[in-house]
Amino acid sequence: MAAVATCGAGAGGTESMAAATSKSNVTSFQRRGPRARGTDSGGPRLVSIAGTRPSVRNGQLLVSTGLPALDQLLGGGLAVGTVLLVEEDKYSIYSPLLFKYFLAEGIINGHTLLVASAKEDPADILQELPAPLLDDSCKKEFDEDVCNKKPESDIKMKIAWRYQLSPKMEVGPVTSSRFGHYYDVSKRIPRELIETSKWHGFFLPEKMSSADKVECCSLTPGYMKLLHFIQNIIYEEGFDGSNPQKKQRNILRIGIQSLGLPLWGDDVCCSENCDSSHSLSKFLYILRGLLRTSLSACIITMPTHLIQNKAIIARVTNLSDTVVALESFVGSERETNPLYKDYHGLIHIRQIPRLNNLICDESDVKDLAFKLKRKLFTIEAEWTVRERDREKGLSFVVGSPSNDRHGRCTTLI
Repeated sequence: MAAVATCGAGAGGTESMAAATSKSNVTSFQRRGPRARGTDSGGPRLVSIAGTRPSVRNGQLLVSTGLPALDQLLGGGLAVGTVLLVEEDKYSIYSPLLFKYFLAEGIINGHTLLVASAKEDPADILQELPAPLLDDSCKKEFDEDVCNKKPESDIKMKIAWRYQLSPKMEVGPVTSSRFGHYYDVSKRIPRELIETSKWHGFFLPEKMSSADKVECCSLTPGYMKLLHFIQNIIYEEGFDGSNPQKKQRNILRIGIQSLGLPLWGDDVCCSENCDSSHSLSKFLYILRGLLRTSLSACIITMPTHLIQNKAIIARVTNLSDTVVALESFVGSERETNPLYKDYHGLIHIRQIPRLNNLICDESDVKDLAFKLKRKLFTIEAEWTVRERDREKGLSFVVGSPSNDRHGRCTTLI
């Protein structure tokens, strides 16, 4: 079972945790538990963790994917203890953005990162994270003296920047309704934030050696080493709960880039009848088991368009909790289609989790168009596909905001 928002602290840390959370930080989704022994007043059963909030549906603890529009599509955010699978677009132009948004959101909120890749050094990935975008939706309680001296536009930018980088935001509880941040893809995150953040890197070429031998025939050496690395971080740093974190509770964000490539020692992308098809399945099965009992969330990008065996794709989808696919117009007929002239691709919500159930939930929104602007990656409109198999092509209808299932236009960012 995944970590839920009603999880309580251990007996030894009840008093310190209750003292760290004031009464004003108790949301309507948190129940007050019985008074702890030796304390004067009762406190909430859950200590708020920076960058998290409970789900309005089931109380599940959520984290932001780094893209508020995607959070909304997934039911409020990515549930802690689950796996988000991103099916890469054909030329891997836009899928790395979702991957970096997820990591950048962890940096801003002070979460611990674990970045794994077989083709790119994790340190280089962190250097390319987008910078938080300045906006005027932040709190206005910083430097009132500065506000009186600066022009109004400069005031909002100054307040927003200081609010984004304030230590209070990284370690304090989330009390506002605002969830997630916006990022400027044209700028890089300040190096100071990366240097002060806590992260772990797994670069497969550095972890592998010629003397490595496969002990388990159903897992490739690359998958085995990555699982051991993730397991050690989870258990040694107390994300599993058996060895609770001493200072404060935190979230572990795990990002795995381009899983399934031949660089991982896997051949699911090389042949239809591959020998290591069960290796990928077993890796995802074990990984999801580790996440279910820990304060961690994982995003995996996978080039599913290269996998020739459709049965493997179905198996990977079933072993993931949330599945999102990106379809780029680059190199396709839709690139010159006037129906898509204002967009760069489609984003498909394949699957969203129905936690604590045996079947997956079905999203009301299936296909949306996205666009990469100068600064923002936006999800702007919902497209309803009609009669895909028509001989003369595809037919799309975009209407005004309503509950009509045959055509809606929803501005999400």
